[in-house]
Amino acid sequence: MVERVITIVLDGFGVGEAPDASSYKDEGSNTLKGIYQNTKLTIPNMKSIGLYNIDGVDLEDKIDAIGSYGKAMEKSVGKNSPVGHWEICGHITSNGFTTYPNAFPKELIDEFKKEANLDGVLCNEVGSGTDILKKYGEEHIKTGYPIVYTSADSVFQIAAHEEVISVERLYQICEIARKILDKPEYNVGTVIARPFIGTNADNFTRTYNRKDFESNTFGKTILDAIKENGKEVIAIGKIQDLFTGRGITKAIHTNGNADGIEKTINEIKSSSKGFIFTNLVDFDMLYGHRNNIDGYARALEYFDEKLPIIIKEMKDTDVLIITADHGNDPSTPSTDHSREYIPILIYGKPIKENVNVGVRETFADIGETILDMLNLPILNVGKSFKKEIIK
Repeated sequence: MVERVITIVLDGFGVGEAPDASSYKDEGSNTLKGIYQNTKLTIPNMKSIGLYNIDGVDLEDKIDAIGSYGKAMEKSVGKNSPVGHWEICGHITSNGFTTYPNAFPKELIDEFKKEANLDGVLCNEVGSGTDILKKYGEEHIKTGYPIVYTSADSVFQIAAHEEVISVERLYQICEIARKILDKPEYNVGTVIARPFIGTNADNFTRTYNRKDFESNTFGKTILDAIKENGKEVIAIGKIQDLFTGRGITKAIHTNGNADGIEKTINEIKSSSKGFIFTNLVDFDMLYGHRNNIDGYARALEYFDEKLPIIIKEMKDTDVLIITADHGNDPSTPSTDHSREYIPILIYGKPIKENVNVGVRETFADIGETILDMLNLPILNVGKSFKKEIIK
């Protein structure tokens, strides 16, 4: 019997280019392989569950894994965190959000300035957030104008120094932007508040006061279903933002991976029943987007070192799933997300050893399996693999 499922999303940890990677200009992307082949990577605990046994990984010899394993391809249009998390949880996005490869149109910026009561904004470019802070951060401090920029994803990002525009005011500005960008003519997926600190271009640093304001266009998810059936849904990290607070009974903010891991362990120690859902954002935010291969590897090793503690605290009726939401290969020239398969690692006392669940046709198979293990009706979006893995 399974009474609780713990799902940990390693944000941006892909395991090879998806069949449609060329449509996203992501041919050759492979986050795991890119890290493995370009620096030392020692992750024995994920390996023992079956990471290197996954079809197509082909980095080390297969072993007799202590867990079940597989990978999933994405059906949704897009390759970012909200779309990936939504699909894991049962919503497949068929109509993609609008991207702005040439930055935002003047009429949008003018409407934003008017509605947010701003005298001006800076930047309105496409680029890496760290580069944009170096370019515009000092001017922002002088003028007080927020920095607006986008990327290859459908995002409207607003950066502001915490001592120039308070975090609370920045969130208010983002909420105003969110309402504007929900209009069909703009159709932007995510508004991101990007607070930072520092005194000059050499030491500007983004803080963990980041907050995402997602489009609320996704349908029913497993979070809704689990909560509706009287069980707990504990959201750790940016999960609350990704799901606009919907279907969640308890939300816990985190300051990076280490904090997220500790808070997950604390929740595992509790007597909750239902679903613990954690996002570990540093893999993506600090290392994938910055093409920091060594940093990504060390972050994976840190998580792997904590896995035995996570497992030790699990109850006999707990199941652990380790997965991702998209790729973000730090070994490629791109600093954007990559269209990749995501890993599926499953472990717990109720789980069979060394079972390959193969290549799943949608991330939603993960969510359907979670509902099925909790003996709740599935959403009929994907296919549960409960029968393959439960003893």
